[in-house]
Amino acid sequence: MSSDPAPPVTAPTRATERIVAIDILRGFALLGILIMNIQGFAMPAAAYSNPTVYGDLTGANRWVWTLSHIFADQKFMTIFSLLFGAGIVLMSEKLDARGQRAWGLHYRRTFWLLLIGLAHAYLLWSGDILVAYALCGFWVYWLRRLRPAWQLALGILVVSIPAFLWLGTGVSMQFIPSETVQELQADWRPAAATIDAEVAAYRGGWLAQMDARVPRSVEFQTVGLLFWGLWRAGGLMLMGMALFRWGVLTGKRARRFYFGMVILGLAIGLPVVSVGVIQNFAHNWTMEFSQFGLGAQANYWGSLFVSAAYIGLLMLFARSHALPWLQNALAAVGRTALTNYLLQTILATAVFYGHGLGLFGSVERVGQIGTVVAIWVVQLVVSPLWLRYYRFGPFEWLWRSLSYWRFQPMRRPSLQESRQPA
Repeated sequence: MSSDPAPPVTAPTRATERIVAIDILRGFALLGILIMNIQGFAMPAAAYSNPTVYGDLTGANRWVWTLSHIFADQKFMTIFSLLFGAGIVLMSEKLDARGQRAWGLHYRRTFWLLLIGLAHAYLLWSGDILVAYALCGFWVYWLRRLRPAWQLALGILVVSIPAFLWLGTGVSMQFIPSETVQELQADWRPAAATIDAEVAAYRGGWLAQMDARVPRSVEFQTVGLLFWGLWRAGGLMLMGMALFRWGVLTGKRARRFYFGMVILGLAIGLPVVSVGVIQNFAHNWTMEFSQFGLGAQANYWGSLFVSAAYIGLLMLFARSHALPWLQNALAAVGRTALTNYLLQTILATAVFYGHGLGLFGSVERVGQIGTVVAIWVVQLVVSPLWLRYYRFGPFEWLWRSLSYWRFQPMRRPSLQESRQPA
């Protein structure tokens, strides 16, 4: 009696199966995220949301902050979250086409991503986003088969939750106990002693940094997720699923469609975000207006339109085949996004934290952008060179090996080896 055939073995996506437009977009987003993250590496945490807390905010430094806020803040995180949702659909559709169940692989991948994110947050940098992505990945997966229109509508609804939570907190401020309001104020505009303690911790050795990193990581992964991360990232993932299935993220739509995204996104997004900047400064960056009032809403919503414009631009760029060296470099960064995300942390903390050069709190915003450019150059040069010889980035290899329960082949075969008969 013959036995049933063994089920096909799941395997990582081959290079020939990759969607280059998505790789280019992911690489672009990964590099752009550093424009804002560098502030978290180089300055006290409160300065990320409230730029008046620390550092010079005049002249060139003010221009750097303003342009970074208008063109980068929440824009690249938005793209990355959309692509994460698209990746869930892409992987599950590939396995469904093979007659395989996708949920087991998805949950193994997500579990290991969660552990990598926790290690990143508590051992290296409290601004980690991988934990939020993993937690969102656990629940958005079950909505991957909704009709795209429903995914988009539900995604917008979920994304709106933090906006209503912030506004609701602001409206109800008069009813909140005074002790709680004082704690919120202390977090929004920390006392000089609190700032000094954070600077001293990060200028110290790795163990000394734990005094600042662990409490901040706990706060970000509890209050931060409940009031922002789970809803913003999760809602965007749902929207990304819809955009992927409509061909928006893969370059399949008409050129006129992408030109429309660029024009409409910039025409709406840039004015909205810019007005928010003007109004925040006009209100002296008070907590009531800039965190729990209309000051926070401008960039929260405007960033969605600017991100749409970026997607349109990158899809047009990918389809044009212009600057092939840059497209290849961006795609290589995108294919090794996990490694490059963690590499940004490794390089930046080596510059700013005490186990490295110890420059935390002493580099103004202009100098921070110089560090960003230097890291970009490293990643754009090293990533394509690495992929000439290896199939995956180091952390992609580790993640995939853990997810598939077996070591993945790392070295790319040479041309001569690839011609050898099996």
